Amino acid sequence: MGRPRVAALLAAALCVAACASSAVARDGVPDKKHELARHGARLDARKARPDGAAHRFGIIGHSFAVPGDTRFKKALADTNDSSLAFVVVTGIKGVQEPCGDKLYRERRELLERARRPVIVLPAGSDWTECRNTAGRTNAAERLNRMRELFHGEPESLGAKKLPLTRLSTSPRFRSYAENAHWTVDRVMYATVNLPANNNHYLAAAGRNSEYEDRQVATRFWLNRLFTLARRDKVDAIVLFSEGDLKPLAEPTGLRSLLRRAPATFDGFASARKQVQALAQRFGGKVLLVDSAALPKNGHPAIEWRENVGHLSVGGEAVEVDVRPGEKNLFRLKEAGE
Repeated sequence: MGRPRVAALLAAALCVAACASSAVARDGVPDKKHELARHGARLDARKARPDGAAHRFGIIGHSFAVPGDTRFKKALADTNDSSLAFVVVTGIKGVQEPCGDKLYRERRELLERARRPVIVLPAGSDWTECRNTAGRTNAAERLNRMRELFHGEPESLGAKKLPLTRLSTSPRFRSYAENAHWTVDRVMYATVNLPANNNHYLAAAGRNSEYEDRQVATRFWLNRLFTLARRDKVDAIVLFSEGDLKPLAEPTGLRSLLRRAPATFDGFASARKQVQALAQRFGGKVLLVDSAALPKNGHPAIEWRENVGHLSVGGEAVEVDVRPGEKNLFRLKEAGE
């Protein structure tokens, strides 16, 4: 399959993404005074990109099972192709690597040298297991530091920038800059901070303030994304998270009422149910992408149930062809093919 290399296509993709980065009202619905400007920008983008124009994005799964950045550098090299609209990177370090600013800055510099726009998706290994010199958890402090270093600007990392709209533009959720959305063609993309270790839910009593506060932000964020998607009549929403929500495993209808309660608390249950409910009221497709471990000898593959799709990439680097307007909207391939 040929790779689109027309400069006008990439320029228009950035234009569409810029539309999404406009100011928003406190309730998550964009201010009316910006509607005319955004509408004009969307019209300009449509003139530059023909209807149904395809694009491609890359996703790098969690690449730090072994300490060091060798695999990470290779994955970045594999996704440097000029035809990629953007690359989403899952995590910036392994759980056994230090949590200090020195390593954080080194990884940021590495990402800034990437040729394509890079969006960082936090992984649990980046912050949840971090400890201070006294051996006490400083997960929240490290997450805030990551937000400053990797999510502080309204644009991507990488040599080529992509405008982003961050949840931190909402006064109620200024801390949650890692949650961002952008649009390419008629597809909305968004990151959601849901770390793989049961969404950082801690069983010990009285220690879940971080989880509980982030749950509130996540509910607001998901509602806002689907509201914007319906308003803009996009073809699909793609949600990136490290943790696997298991969106196809949750029973629906009467079966959901008869389901036994799980033996242990499921830190993803609330987000999973919300996504499923929102997807039922959304006319397009919803694809969830995560870094859950693949089975032995397994390969990334997209599975669908009705309009909800699921893709786990493990630690792999893969590319996805996107063809708005076609029945087979998302087509998977390995990075570098």
